[in-house]
Amino acid sequence: MYSSSMSYTRRIVDQELDELFPEVAALALDGPKAVGKTTTAEQRVDSLVTLDSKAVRAPIAADPEIVLRRPRPLLIDEWQKVPEVWDVVRRAVDDDPSGGQFLLTGSASPQDGVVQHSGAGRIGRLRMRPMTLSERGLVEPTVSLVELLNGRADVEGESAMALPDYVEEIVSSGFPGMRGLSRRARGFQLDSYLRNAVERDVPEQGLAVRRPEAMMAWLRAYASASSSTASYSQILDAATPGHSDKPARATAENYRQVLASLWLLDPVPAWSPTGSPMTRLGQAPKHQLADPALAARLLGLSVDSLLGGAGHPLRPEAGSMLGMLFESLATLCVRVAAQASEAEVVHLRTRNGDHEVDLAVVRPDGGVVGVEVKLAAAVDDSAGKHLRWLRDRLGHRFVDGLILTTGPTAYRRSDGLGVVPLALLGP
Repeated sequence: MYSSSMSYTRRIVDQELDELFPEVAALALDGPKAVGKTTTAEQRVDSLVTLDSKAVRAPIAADPEIVLRRPRPLLIDEWQKVPEVWDVVRRAVDDDPSGGQFLLTGSASPQDGVVQHSGAGRIGRLRMRPMTLSERGLVEPTVSLVELLNGRADVEGESAMALPDYVEEIVSSGFPGMRGLSRRARGFQLDSYLRNAVERDVPEQGLAVRRPEAMMAWLRAYASASSSTASYSQILDAATPGHSDKPARATAENYRQVLASLWLLDPVPAWSPTGSPMTRLGQAPKHQLADPALAARLLGLSVDSLLGGAGHPLRPEAGSMLGMLFESLATLCVRVAAQASEAEVVHLRTRNGDHEVDLAVVRPDGGVVGVEVKLAAAVDDSAGKHLRWLRDRLGHRFVDGLILTTGPTAYRRSDGLGVVPLALLGP
């Protein structure tokens, strides 16, 4: 297999690749830059084509069929640089559907209109996100999300992590290449990452940005809306403070779409359950950036300022910015584990705001694990009221309920809900 000489730290998505790639002819790994897609894919291929290199890209752009001459399993890295290779792979899979032939990695969706790349039923797609706490090797997880989804999970274990440790993990980033850096070097790299996204990646997506600082302001507005369902008008006002000539909604939507195409925005969709007794649910997504460290950096928040209570969210009533960023970190951990379990992650909020469940992990058959996220180390009975409400509404479809905390101990409460330190949650 093609791989570097450096030791490789397995990711949760490796479990999915182990199961799927031997039987699926082509798989695409989608996700933001620097998340580890190429390194992960390299572990299971015999050859590599890197389309980020102009020297490699030029002949393939002229004749995309060239890629088929390479030994397989073949990794095509940054495939969206020559989007025609998608159709080349799709046709090759039509001719030979045997498993384990192609891996494609991409840090952006292709520009609209460049290529029609359905590939449905031929090229599978997996999302790769930044490292979860369990992938960072800080604490051995003791509570399995897949077992919770199966309705037979033990909730026990001890964590040595406390609030300052979680704050450090929020700002430290889940991008593997930034994990070992000093605080100053990491800040420099995060700034560079954001600047390159705005100045290079956004124009490559076909959006001409006359003022890069304006796009950065939109990113900053989404960062301040982390873990909230802030409206378009709230985000607009945050992105253009004091501006009398606000951009048209179509322009703002173009900004949002291009940031999403770079996988920098990672909103949690609202739940619209079928066959459910619940009605009058809100439909607004909950905003999240790809990595809470990006949000913290955009807002100029450090460990000291977060622990000191600094930071001003778009909705002051939603709590401190630290609470919103801790929910971002929890959301990342839950989503990665849920994907490995073939489950979907959504959020739930009634239109009048009476009830809100931070995250709901939904099995394909409709079974639900409800999740509330609390910054506190200890929680009282009131912390589970929305989960109990959800349980009453769903009946047997409610499989389990979790309260994720910064505390030391995982345990079951008398009401049946699990209290789990975030560091102890694993796939």
